[in-house]
Amino acid sequence: MITLKEALKLPKEEISNLRADLKRVIQEKKNIGAYVEQLTCKPISEYGEGIPVAIKDNIQVTGWEVTSGSNILQGYIAPYNATVIDNILKNGLAPFGRTNMDEFAMGSSTESSFYGKTLNPHNLKCVPGGSSGGSAAAVAGGMAIAALGSDTGGSIRQPAAFCGCVGMKPTYGKVSRYGLGAYSSSLDQIGPITQNVEDAAILYDIIAGHECRDSTSANIVHVKVGESLNPDRKMTIAVIENYLEDASLEVKAKMIDAIKVLEKEGHKIIYRNFINSKYDIATYYVIATAEASANLSRYDGVRYGNRAPSDNLKEMFRKSRSDGFGEEVKRRILLGTFVLSSGYYDAYYIKAQKARHFIKAQYEEIFKEAELIFMPVTPTTAFEFGSKSDPLEMYLSDIYTISLNLAGLPGISVPIGKDSKGLPIGGQLISKAYAEQDLFDGAMSLERALR
Repeated sequence: MITLKEALKLPKEEISNLRADLKRVIQEKKNIGAYVEQLTCKPISEYGEGIPVAIKDNIQVTGWEVTSGSNILQGYIAPYNATVIDNILKNGLAPFGRTNMDEFAMGSSTESSFYGKTLNPHNLKCVPGGSSGGSAAAVAGGMAIAALGSDTGGSIRQPAAFCGCVGMKPTYGKVSRYGLGAYSSSLDQIGPITQNVEDAAILYDIIAGHECRDSTSANIVHVKVGESLNPDRKMTIAVIENYLEDASLEVKAKMIDAIKVLEKEGHKIIYRNFINSKYDIATYYVIATAEASANLSRYDGVRYGNRAPSDNLKEMFRKSRSDGFGEEVKRRILLGTFVLSSGYYDAYYIKAQKARHFIKAQYEEIFKEAELIFMPVTPTTAFEFGSKSDPLEMYLSDIYTISLNLAGLPGISVPIGKDSKGLPIGGQLISKAYAEQDLFDGAMSLERALR
């Protein structure tokens, strides 16, 4: 598959051939189910005539049906473009296909989608990760040059690691959330999923920047990182030792190999520890579900989406939500409503916000000594469909990714090898807020050395 950097150099007449070739490949690999169109037997969604970029089904594209992988939004047509869509159109790119996702971005396997599951291109019995599993599978399977996903607790980095591609979560506020279907407003962030680190930097530069219509958008001038990539920089990199010990044997072995490679490249490696990651999980799911409960209250059968037939208003609300939302979404709405309820708000929500501040402080302490942090993306490689029936067990697959969202920091998943079954393993680099140049330089150094 041609890279994004190569595609940007193509003459206009060759781009139409590229789009036609991509449609053919998407049709040939229909069984993967990376695109909503593959699962619904519809023509691939298109907007504009530029270089094709796959778009997650929760990002608004004018005239497209955008459903966040949910039954409750069937038939909803986006009336406007998200800021990231306007930005890619200005730079010669164009939305091309709706990628499958966990319903309302709630999941780690893309199994909760209303349309059906997406398969991992490396092993069709395994999940592609989630919630941006469709975007990662499309890039890894040669069905997309690059894709956009969203990351609330690892939903870009985890599927990128499972599928063997590069997934980057920007600093909170660097990429506008305007036009993104909200799950957890203080955690959500749009980011690129690409074939290599340089393409991720190029796409990040295109979508980053201030948006006056987004109150969470950082009002700072964006300095492009792609033009200044320098894999020869020598940095101090902190390895989170206790996270390394908690990973599976094969993930740990590849991480150790990658650490040795970084040392050979001239980087200084230091070892530090975080508190037990179970506190990250508890903090994340209290805050994320509380915000989801508030955000998803708008889906009531009146203002958005499907309306269930009923005899009165109360019954309409109940039936519309019962029929429209899937089991995982209902579970998280109920949990979020509980932690916000009278009598429990102080005990859970306020305590979670205090824990969030402590998690952020841990990162700040390590960044006094290091420019980057290196740790696993996931404790294991991609698991088989149906192997995790317990929701709590599923939540643990995000154990290494959610703290970044709580702290608002940028992170990138880079492939570092494969396990004995041929499934990809990803390593995760993290930098200070707004230090994406450090992040991409370190990631490019690691990628180059491994190759």
